[in-house]
Amino acid sequence: MTLSTRELLADVARRAADFVDSLPERPVGLPVQVDAMRAELPAALPEAGADPAAVIAQLDALAARGVVATAGPRFFGFVVGGTLPVAVAADWLTSTWDQNAGLYVLSPANAICEEVAGGWLRQLFGLPAAASVGFVTGCQAANFSALAAARHALLERAGWDVEARGLFGAPEIEVLVGDEAHVTIHTALQMLGLGRDRVHRVAVDGQGRMRPDALAAALAPLAGRPILVCAQAGNINTGAFDPLAAIAEVVRPHGAWLHVDGAFGLWAAASPQLAGHVAGLERADSWATDAHKWLNAPYDSGLVFCAHPAAHRAALSATASYLIQTEGAERDPFEWTPEFSRRARGFAVWAALASLGRQGVAAMIERGVAMAQRFAARLGAAPGVEVLNEVVLNQVLLRFAPPGGGDAAATDAWTRETIRRVQEDGTCWLSGTTWRGRAAMRISVSNWSTREADVDRSVAAILAAARPPAG
Repeated sequence: MTLSTRELLADVARRAADFVDSLPERPVGLPVQVDAMRAELPAALPEAGADPAAVIAQLDALAARGVVATAGPRFFGFVVGGTLPVAVAADWLTSTWDQNAGLYVLSPANAICEEVAGGWLRQLFGLPAAASVGFVTGCQAANFSALAAARHALLERAGWDVEARGLFGAPEIEVLVGDEAHVTIHTALQMLGLGRDRVHRVAVDGQGRMRPDALAAALAPLAGRPILVCAQAGNINTGAFDPLAAIAEVVRPHGAWLHVDGAFGLWAAASPQLAGHVAGLERADSWATDAHKWLNAPYDSGLVFCAHPAAHRAALSATASYLIQTEGAERDPFEWTPEFSRRARGFAVWAALASLGRQGVAAMIERGVAMAQRFAARLGAAPGVEVLNEVVLNQVLLRFAPPGGGDAAATDAWTRETIRRVQEDGTCWLSGTTWRGRAAMRISVSNWSTREADVDRSVAAILAAARPPAG
């Protein structure tokens, strides 16, 4: 018998709750039989449709064998975070309401939630009260949006309308990035026509922090040109922070636009214990971060902030005769993002912030850092394990000496093998990286539900994987 809409949604809610209940004990990574999964889904579109309840049951059965437990407390790969239960609930309602959040007239409720949540986030991060906010897909889109605003402002100062005339014949913008800038910065530059490879790379210190003296030296021959400087709050490998206050002092005499890529590190500003890492943050011109990382909001949930709303709006907004745009106090969300039609992202972010409050956000961030430090202390005390970074945030880099010792190449190989064995075991999931030419295990702690027991259980699994094979 075909289920009613209410019965179908109730069935889905039960399945979702069962999945959430399974997360504490669910293997984090499962071996996936790709061909078998493909065989279950016909390549040709069926001529006749299936019963919705049967479709959901088939999807749930397939996902049970192919969904990675990234939402669980022992997933430590790629800084993706999980999702707070209240944010999941808000996201369910978001899908049910089916709002196109581009225009105020299509979703006044989302526009107001974005406005309020954006204000709360400015307060949380200590950003200028007048800064504009855009709710985008992720930090890639946030960096793109911020650098689009920078491109507009820098070329406008030079007397060039880049939105109308493009880059043909435009003054060249000099772009400076730290030598360990995240790939999304380079991709944003690529998409904006500023080029990935024509940047000036600024030397960094042993933890990947941009050196202000090296930045000053790189800026000296560029005086008088349009300049964009991209700093970083939270190195993707070490978690280290560029010294933002010192960088702001260096760029100020050049009239440069200073952007801060803070995909996960920006959340340090929410903690009184950690805010010192981002001293000077408010002196930048634009900022990018992800709410789906440390705020644990659902995908997709990037955030861009700009201290120059007119530049932000000019770089991304558009007009058309059919649009019903507001002229008063109402906010049209599409004017601050690269998208017209989009998901109503404001609801889940507002719900996460409202449920946590300032103290709850700080406690969640501080707990993640404490768990990362627990990983470093316990693994670093084991024979043959080397902690490579200063654990100042949520990132831990490790190397594993092979049984019986060996050179750097042998340590690289054994480190990669240890990572493979941990992933295969399924107790936890973490990723590998190459840092300074060396293979390393990278542990990233950003899930709201990770506790000491999860760390200790994961440490035991990692050390077991690092032992010599039996026999």
